[in-house]
Amino acid sequence: MRIDHPVAQDTAPWRPGARRRRLRACHECDLLVALPPLRPHQRANCPRCGHTLSHRHARPAQRSLALAITALIALIASMSFPFIRFEARGVSNAIQLTDTAISLVDFHEPFVGILVLLTIVVLPVFYLLSVIWLQIGLLRRRPLPRSRRIARALVQLSPWMMADVFVIGALVSLIKIAGMASVDLGLSFWSFCAFALLLLWTSRSLDIDWMWFSLAGEPPAPEHCRLGEPAAAQGVTGCPTCGLVNRLSHFGRGRCARCGERLRFRNAHSLQRTWALLLAAVIFYIPANLYPIMTTTSLGSETPSTIIGGVLIFISHGDWPIALIIFTASVVVPIGKILALAWLCFVVRKRGQLNYRHKRLKLYRITEFIGRWSMIDVFVVAILVSLVHAGSLLAITPGPAALAFSSVVIITMLAAITFDARLIWDTRDVQPHMPAALKRQSPYSPVKEADDV
Repeated sequence: MRIDHPVAQDTAPWRPGARRRRLRACHECDLLVALPPLRPHQRANCPRCGHTLSHRHARPAQRSLALAITALIALIASMSFPFIRFEARGVSNAIQLTDTAISLVDFHEPFVGILVLLTIVVLPVFYLLSVIWLQIGLLRRRPLPRSRRIARALVQLSPWMMADVFVIGALVSLIKIAGMASVDLGLSFWSFCAFALLLLWTSRSLDIDWMWFSLAGEPPAPEHCRLGEPAAAQGVTGCPTCGLVNRLSHFGRGRCARCGERLRFRNAHSLQRTWALLLAAVIFYIPANLYPIMTTTSLGSETPSTIIGGVLIFISHGDWPIALIIFTASVVVPIGKILALAWLCFVVRKRGQLNYRHKRLKLYRITEFIGRWSMIDVFVVAILVSLVHAGSLLAITPGPAALAFSSVVIITMLAAITFDARLIWDTRDVQPHMPAALKRQSPYSPVKEADDV
């Protein structure tokens, strides 16, 4: 199936009496554009940075509803049968999906256990039920109660659902214990794999632009907007939840006229908060590597294993692909994300050419996407701890590094969310014309700007 990519209109000036609808401010570069008419399977991209502004689907309500119901059924099935079964030295054990979180709580790691349960069960269930609730109301052409609040929550939930990461963690766990035990995959494992795939399809099937238009219509855009220019320089901003362009007060604050979301020209103290979160991530990353992430007990002998130690064990056994996955997810990704965000916070104050900005934006998109995959190591620990516990004969217990490393993952994800990508484009386009309120929120000093080397 061919998918067209219309480019949003960015050159037409504002004409008195023109229809003030379908304006969007790009969430990544703040360019004010007009959405073109879209047919099914088409999307509109920002003409400056390429960010997808709207993606139209055929029968969006029916499509999302069917996928959400199917995904929910698959999750119920994955919680109703054995997940993994293993047998070693005459001792056998079988676990269910929720045991991966319960076992961590039993070993005095409640934060990690709750985190695992939230990311693989609780948040996906809430997300799917929300999608079902919204789409039923849209099919009835009469939204159900609290639909707007639920629709606002959907945007915030997407980064924190990690069923697909958990599947990769389960596969790594199976390879890790395959040499010491006989492993059987239960029906729940295959159901959860189907659930992870269906959850991904459900999130991608949501037509946010169409959904908000069906829920609350689209109020007219503010008057005297000029297309092809930064929105903040005109005293307007796009809602990060529903996309509606709103005019803010002189103080640079307001609420979206359609969904009620709090709005600012830029995320308040974006760089300061990002720096603080990165510093906290560095602090937690030190004990995450110094202390063992898990301890293996075999015939009464305890062997602690750090993150790097686990990678070396896989290498010694000849499992180079698994060692590469663990090393990438647990070492390369966290360090790379911290360094990338720190570099962006530093260079965002400098004025650069257009190609530099595109490169910086691509780097930000990569760091935002890969951050959640560091949870693989945490999920490996959760599965092994719940599966392998046969007393002094053979057992795996979580180490103190599990909590520290989980904190690193969460903090770096928050740092990526806190960083406002629009700041990358502000130094030349907005600073000379920004309102007084935006100047107070901006980290830039026009006198001290320097060109990139």
